[in-house]
Amino acid sequence: MKIVVLTGAGVSAESGVPTFRDADGLWEGHRPEEVATPEAYARNPHLVQRFYDERRRYLLRVEPNAAHRALARLCDANKTAYVVTQNIDDLHERGGCDSVVHMHGELRKAWCTACDDRVTWDLDLGDEPECPGCGAASMRPDVVWFGEMPYRLQEISERVAECDVFAAIGTSGQVYPAAGFVELARGMGAHTVELNPVCSGRFEEFRGGPATMSVPAWVDEVLREP
Repeated sequence: MKIVVLTGAGVSAESGVPTFRDADGLWEGHRPEEVATPEAYARNPHLVQRFYDERRRYLLRVEPNAAHRALARLCDANKTAYVVTQNIDDLHERGGCDSVVHMHGELRKAWCTACDDRVTWDLDLGDEPECPGCGAASMRPDVVWFGEMPYRLQEISERVAECDVFAAIGTSGQVYPAAGFVELARGMGAHTVELNPVCSGRFEEFRGGPATMSVPAWVDEVLREP
């Protein structure tokens, strides 16, 4: 059985990672257009770098939760399982899942815009460090900002079109391009399941509750199926 899992902020919230936006529409105290667009970076690179430096430092203090570990069990038992995340944290990997597709990039990586090299990075970028490859001081977070193209979309779409089960965890998938995945999966005959505190009404099956409870239970059921 081919399974594609799409995860969002809700899968990491119980680890203490803030969700994408607060109820007032702010992203950790900032408007998204201030810290998450190419224009914001061009206008005020120090603010943007400081914002991501703080998030990177915070990420190093949190740990994966039961939902991350359950998905690692799924991937270990079903080698065709394909995990795509909208999150830029590395909690899936630290939870034991070593083949995650980060469609919005990774907070613990830096991208040199001078030589196009991408490297693992845990230090601050706000002090304009040199690229290990070319020496240019042109390093930015390797994350996808508003207005930029998510990574590996063609590959993701192909896997969704071929899957038997499409599951969305901690995300309703209502924003494109992720919104197109559930439509594509249903159109190709896959069973769709949403694991979320609130039902979006866009999936055939809904599992409510926090991810640390719903995901391990769902994975147990999947792994029991012949």
